[in-house]
Amino acid sequence: MKHIASAIAAVLLASTSLAGSATAQPLLFDKNWTEQGFFRLFSNDYRMQGASLQVVSDGTVSLLWRATPVSMQGATRASWGWAVAEGVPATDLSRKGGDDRNLAIYFAWTTPAKAAGLNPKRATALLRDTDTRVLVYVWGGDDVRGTLQDSPYLAGMKTIVLRPAGTGQQSESVDLAADYARAFGGTPGLLVGVGISADSDDTGSTIRASVTAPDLR
Repeated sequence: MKHIASAIAAVLLASTSLAGSATAQPLLFDKNWTEQGFFRLFSNDYRMQGASLQVVSDGTVSLLWRATPVSMQGATRASWGWAVAEGVPATDLSRKGGDDRNLAIYFAWTTPAKAAGLNPKRATALLRDTDTRVLVYVWGGDDVRGTLQDSPYLAGMKTIVLRPAGTGQQSESVDLAADYARAFGGTPGLLVGVGISADSDDTGSTIRASVTAPDLR
């Protein structure tokens, strides 16, 4: 894991400049994050270290998820750093069952009325709810940055490509409200959950990557 550690250090340094806003609040990797499997329940290896997360996916897929604190549910922007030391080949992100990607960051919104009744810690139920809208920012595929795609899984989910398949280290800053308007129209409801996933089960590849704690503001 030494090659990942050096990448983490570089991404942490780069992401500090993105988190310069006094109102930015990081979602530190702690006990509030829990792994949630998909249909076949293949688990990734997530190692949480406060400000950083190390991910190993070896022919596996799962989602690391946490409910958003009430104080952050009105966030309109997000920033984070991520690094990929080893990743999957480019895939067709619109193909169900063939859409491996190095990393994906999920942001989920719902209505105030539904938020009062749903358990935001149960990602599967929340993501499938008809009032939920989800943006998934992806490092993978071979489309150009900013490409917006329908998810092959859920009608209320859209994918935005930030980086095509490959390795390296990058810092990201996204306008959640603007991207929501482009994907779904209108303004977002309450941001009730954030997730991180690595997906290598379809290609049988290996992903070794890291993510810094997302800042919400």
